[in-house]
Amino acid sequence: MRVSIHHYDQNTGWDTQPPAAGLNANTLVLLFAASRPSAAVEQELQNLAQRFSSCVVMGCSTAGQISADRLLLGGIVLAVLQFEFSRLQLVASEIKETKDSRVVGAQIAQQLQKEGLKSVFTLTDGLKLNGSAYVTGLNENLPAKVIVTGGMAADDDRFEQTWVMFEGERRSGLVLACGFYGQHLTVRHASRGGWDMLGITRKVTRSRGNVLYSLDDQPALAIYKKYLGDKAAGLPGTGLLFPLAMVGDDEESSTVRTILGVDEQEQSITYAGDIPQGAHVRLMHANFDRLIDGAELAAEELSAAEVEGDGVCIAISCVGRKLLLGTRAEEELEAVHMELPDRVVQLGYYSYGEISPLASGQCDLHNQTMTLTLMWET
Repeated sequence: MRVSIHHYDQNTGWDTQPPAAGLNANTLVLLFAASRPSAAVEQELQNLAQRFSSCVVMGCSTAGQISADRLLLGGIVLAVLQFEFSRLQLVASEIKETKDSRVVGAQIAQQLQKEGLKSVFTLTDGLKLNGSAYVTGLNENLPAKVIVTGGMAADDDRFEQTWVMFEGERRSGLVLACGFYGQHLTVRHASRGGWDMLGITRKVTRSRGNVLYSLDDQPALAIYKKYLGDKAAGLPGTGLLFPLAMVGDDEESSTVRTILGVDEQEQSITYAGDIPQGAHVRLMHANFDRLIDGAELAAEELSAAEVEGDGVCIAISCVGRKLLLGTRAEEELEAVHMELPDRVVQLGYYSYGEISPLASGQCDLHNQTMTLTLMWET
C-alpha cells in the first residue's frame, strides 16, 4: 500500500502534485472539500474526476478539512491510497426520505456482500440521513466481523445542504460505501469524546425516530432554549455547543447526539440519529482540555499498532468540537498526529456525524467525537 496526501488551495494550487502513474481500480482516492466550493475549487474537483477515472473516487463536503496536524478551510484535501493486495468496490444508494435510512443501510450492505469482505468505509449526506438507522441497516445485513467506519458530510454550521462526490459530481441525498476485500488489509479504529454532563437526567416522553418532541412531558425545544439562554437565537448551530447524551450505565457507555434542525411550531428537535422514546438523557457542555485529551486518548488506542509499510489514519471529528475549540482546534489534531505510528499519514474532516464500532465491536453512529480509522496492508 502506498499513500500520498495533497492539498489544493484556490490561490496557490497544489502543494504537491497527486500521482498520475500506477493507478488502477484498486486505488482509492479520498477527497474532502469546502461545502460551498469556489469556482476554482469546483473546476479542480472536475479535473480530479477525469484524472482518476480509473480509480475509486469518493469524498464529501465538510466543516473543515484535516491534513496531518493542520485544519484547512476551503480548498481540497486529497489522499491517494494505492492498494497492492486488496480489492475495492464502490457502491451508492439514494436517500429520498429520512424514514428510509435503515432500508438504505440494508441496500448498501447487500451490494457489498461478496466473498472476502473485510471492511467498509462510508460517506453519507449529512442532513437527509438518520445516521443511527442507517448503521442499523448495515449491522443487520453485514457479517459481524466486518469493520464499518466513516462519517456524515457537513455544511460548516449552516445545516442547509451537504453533498458527496460520486462519479465526478457533487450530489446531495446520496450514500456512498467502499468495500475492501482480501485478508491483507488491517483496520483499527477508536472513538473518544471529552464532554461534561450538564443538568439533571430527563426522560424522553415523546419521540419519533430522530425527532425529539418532549422531555419529562415538556416541549424539548423549550428546555433546550432554557439552557442555551442568549445563544438560543442561533439555533440550530448553537445547539452544537450543548449535545445530548443518551445515558448508559456509565459516562463512557453514553451515546451522544448532535442537533441537525429545530421546528419552532412543533417545539421539536431533529438529531443526526435516533432518540428512542423512554430513553434517559442529559445535556452536555464542553471542557476544552477534556476535548483535546479525548482526541489524544483515541490516538493512544492506535499507537501500539505495528504498521507494516505505509498506513493512513482517517480522522473524522464533529463540527461541534471545532466550533467550541475555535483557535485551539488544531491542538486536537496535533494530539492525534503525535501519537500515530511511524509512516502513518493523517487526513480527514469535520463532520455532522461519525461512524465507528463501539467497544463491543458493533458499529454505531457517534456525535461530538474524534473518530479514527487506521488502515494498512500486510
